[in-house]
Amino acid sequence: NGRIAGISGITGGLLSAGGRERGWRAAFIGGLLLSPWLYAAAAALPPGEISVGNGWLAAAGLLVGLGTRLGSGCTSGHGVCGVARLAPRSLAATAVFMLLGFMTVWLMRHTLGG
Repeated sequence: NGRIAGISGITGGLLSAGGRERGWRAAFIGGLLLSPWLYAAAAALPPGEISVGNGWLAAAGLLVGLGTRLGSGCTSGHGVCGVARLAPRSLAATAVFMLLGFMTVWLMRHTLGG
């Protein structure tokens, strides 16, 4: 149908959309949230452990939300759909995502001992 599967856009639209738009958005986000638990149950995987507090998780979520707003989209919208369409803005955004990811790993490993 030509829609971009950008998770931040779908989620944002779920909060503001009405009528028919709300149904498919809720089903899409519900599937994303439910599928890891279904897979873990079917594969009999042990429960995962989160080694940071809820405050850190909330801060990380807020920073991701801020980044998607500033970058006019998220990694799924730009990195998957936009790059496949050879959109210049998405190519630039994905290059920035990747560069900052590499820099973060390097800093964590070489300066913070992570």
